[in-house]
Amino acid sequence: MSAHSSRPLRVAIIGAGQVAEKVHAAYYATRRDVTLVAVVDTDAQRAADFATRNNIPHSYTDAGEMYRLAMPDAVSICSPNRFHCEQVLQALQHGCHVMCEKPPAMLPHEALAMAEAAERVDRVLAYDFHHRFADDCRLLRQKVAEGMLGEVYVTHARALRRCGVPGWGVFIDKAQQGGGPLIDIGIHMLDAAMYVLGFPRVTRVSAHQFCKIGNRKSNGLFGSWQPEKYTVEDALFATLELEQGGILRLDTSFALNIPEESVMNVQFCGADAGATLFPAHIYTDEGGKLLTLYQRQEADSLRHHKSMKAFVDRALGLGGEGLADGRQGYAIQQLVAAIYQAAERGESVTL
Repeated sequence: MSAHSSRPLRVAIIGAGQVAEKVHAAYYATRRDVTLVAVVDTDAQRAADFATRNNIPHSYTDAGEMYRLAMPDAVSICSPNRFHCEQVLQALQHGCHVMCEKPPAMLPHEALAMAEAAERVDRVLAYDFHHRFADDCRLLRQKVAEGMLGEVYVTHARALRRCGVPGWGVFIDKAQQGGGPLIDIGIHMLDAAMYVLGFPRVTRVSAHQFCKIGNRKSNGLFGSWQPEKYTVEDALFATLELEQGGILRLDTSFALNIPEESVMNVQFCGADAGATLFPAHIYTDEGGKLLTLYQRQEADSLRHHKSMKAFVDRALGLGGEGLADGRQGYAIQQLVAAIYQAAERGESVTL
């Protein structure tokens, strides 16, 4: 790890898309101890435009050239999922700390190789599972660990959209993404749920996936797409059995006929109390009446900011607690793979 020094952290961004601009570049620009030195994209014009808008001195189409000339200390990987493994490994080989967008990779063996590579070169590898950085998440993690809810035996994570198929990028292309809503948004609530529960061991997974809407409709809340090119699931429902006997349910969709436009939340049911994650609310029953034990009025909206801050702080040797590191990224990737495997086979998968 880097010990703290007075020299700013030199950062490059790979992949000049929306999340790179709105989250990564936007955060780095707020830090006086960070200098954005380069952006890489396969589209030269897009890279150049991104660099101009974000006051980045150099843009490249070739990452190797960027490492040679810009010499960054840290890299943000914001490219399509199928490039994550190769690009993270390349960044680590060049001695860089890495913040990679989720999911870690396409397959568990890739995520494991990434975790091991980071450990070998003693560099920070973090994944942008930003929901775990919400104060709500931290608080519930503490209350669950302290036993306030008693034994938590049912957890219900939901990442649902009524018609929120992304009309940009490669989100409907299984070959480039590895899947649909599970690997894109479901993975976020899965990570948040596992974080609050303290990453319990999962023993068995069963799942069902469907494609009933995305391959027939062509527009929705997030623009339009070509239904004939829609190769991912549009809804998936999984049950994860936990070692201590509880279950974690995960429901996720890009398109599902529900009344809400979007649901991103987790419910925890314990023997003594229950909780909802966003905003954090802990409650129990007393004589048939709901009794609130703790309640935040609003969910923490600074999750992305706090996730990026933790990465930069860790890279600079300034702390940075709660990172989704290589090993936890691998654990989540294993669960995603097991869920897809169970859904595709139509039978439960033992881990």
